[in-house]
Amino acid sequence: MKKRFRFMTVTALALAAILASVSVVFAATWSSTEKYGNWSNGGYTVYNNVWGSGAGAQSIWANSYSNWGVWAQHPSTGGIKSYPNSTREVGVAIGSLKSVTSSFNVTVPTSGAAFESAYDIWAGNNNAYEIMLWMNAYGGVKPIAASWSSTGDPVASYTNVSVGGHTWNVYKGSNGSNAVYSFVRTGNTNSGTVDVLAIMNWIKGKGWFGNETLNRVQFGFEITSSPAGLNFMTNSYSVSYSK
Repeated sequence: MKKRFRFMTVTALALAAILASVSVVFAATWSSTEKYGNWSNGGYTVYNNVWGSGAGAQSIWANSYSNWGVWAQHPSTGGIKSYPNSTREVGVAIGSLKSVTSSFNVTVPTSGAAFESAYDIWAGNNNAYEIMLWMNAYGGVKPIAASWSSTGDPVASYTNVSVGGHTWNVYKGSNGSNAVYSFVRTGNTNSGTVDVLAIMNWIKGKGWFGNETLNRVQFGFEITSSPAGLNFMTNSYSVSYSK
């Protein structure tokens, strides 16, 4: 009798956890379980964006471009499974921009997952340049780099660079199709404001690109694994620019 009661209790708790994880989805303005589900709101587009090999289940919900989240259950295997995000298109050359700033606030798991909360910024013809800003990272995820140490760690091109309102280690590499510049914050944070234009001008000053067009600014969660099923939430997010 005790064993049966224990089984029923565990089952009830598991069901409650599942219902809790999806209750926000049903209450939201928009939701989707489609891999490439997307929703336009307020000049932004919110994407589920499950694209990686071996991905598991992921559902997305949004009340606005600024307030959205996902429940993700991806297996403990290597490789990025998804990048759910909110995107704002810009389409202005760096030299014609007076300012580009963005603010964010997230609630994320700190264990049981491998991921980073990150900006993904695209510039140049055919998105030749990808600039990633890692605001927090968990589970041993590593940025793209040009070289790696004997211990298997990426080697930074520059360390402790203070630009855009934060301090970063900067990695320069390629994914085979694009040049990738990864700015990995030296300490995790779940909220802040970033001067995106200052970072792009810093890259330009290094001669890594010229007066490229800033195509779009994305912010979201680059998820490698979350086997138990976890929630990743953007409490607020916005991008503003002037020219």
